[in-house]
Amino acid sequence: MTNSIQELQKLGQSVWFDNVSRGLIKSGDLQKLIDSGVTGLTSNPSIFEKAISSGADYDEAMVALARSGKSTAEIFEALAIEDIRDVADLLRPVYDATSGRDGYASLEVNPHLAADTERTVAEARRLFAELDRPNVMIKVPATPEGIPAVRQLISEGINVNITLIFALDMYAKVRDAYLDGLDKLASNGGDVSKVGSVASFFVSRVDSVIDGQLDEKISGGDAALKNLLGKAAIANAKLAYREFNETFGQSRFAALKAKGANVQRPLWASTSVKNQSNSDFLYVESLIGEHTVNTLPEVTLNAFLGHGKPQVSLTSGVDEVAKALQCLQSAGVNMEQVTSKLLADGVKAFADSFHALLGNLYTKRLQLLEKEGSR
Repeated sequence: MTNSIQELQKLGQSVWFDNVSRGLIKSGDLQKLIDSGVTGLTSNPSIFEKAISSGADYDEAMVALARSGKSTAEIFEALAIEDIRDVADLLRPVYDATSGRDGYASLEVNPHLAADTERTVAEARRLFAELDRPNVMIKVPATPEGIPAVRQLISEGINVNITLIFALDMYAKVRDAYLDGLDKLASNGGDVSKVGSVASFFVSRVDSVIDGQLDEKISGGDAALKNLLGKAAIANAKLAYREFNETFGQSRFAALKAKGANVQRPLWASTSVKNQSNSDFLYVESLIGEHTVNTLPEVTLNAFLGHGKPQVSLTSGVDEVAKALQCLQSAGVNMEQVTSKLLADGVKAFADSFHALLGNLYTKRLQLLEKEGSR
């Protein structure tokens, strides 16, 4: 009997797990998730901050690295690379079985480099080489400086997960960067069939901001706007999916596809529900379609496994959601301002998490070394 994740696979959507920790890997729990149908994993600085700063799973490795003279940043990178390598090895059978379409583990470049194209490219190259696995993706943010980095990395055959996409116009630039990179790779004699990429479109944060603006207007007496609550994020994603199908259905990609190129699948990220009055998996059941990925945190994944009802939804009601976005604009909600701020806030949040991670790791390293010295 198939579970709800396996049913999603039949509909053409992959489920990736938005979490990583050494305990998850060593306990066998991640393998159980893979056995249940999970076909990839994503990480970010916030996830690593929680994993490394809490518990004792990393203590022994941290002490050994500290004794070898590694800096705090070097210790973090060594721990993260070991985890992502181990995850990639667990996912390798999926990667092989799907001919490289699935089975990826993602590691993010230092978020402090989000506004620096050259350093992002250099960091991504270095991490990809250090990881030394064909089924890893390097996460690069969809900032103005990140787009040319994506183009260059794809042209070198490096797998890229473009993260923090909120706006449709930025998503268009992401797709163009992917195709430009593939064109250059092909013209240089490279194998485009070996390149994997996803475009991570963030969902729930859009509703959080826009619903907050609508609530203010509703409190001010505009009760008719209640019908627009909880509509913006799904509308944004459905229009993005329509644009995905248009781009990868055109002749430009057909020529690359003939050489073995894969589509750059939309990945729905930030899919945990922020408004508790909504279903636990609102951003799962509403965003099901072929050639897509949904990366789920543990709570959402377990909820969907328990009682999710998969059916294709991304292609339904597209005209209606387009009208909903028009109504939002008419109501004074500026989608461009919202998505621009969300991008800036997202980059800052990851940078802050990275900074906190290093700070906590530094403190923990000192405590562990002091404890070892007192024995």
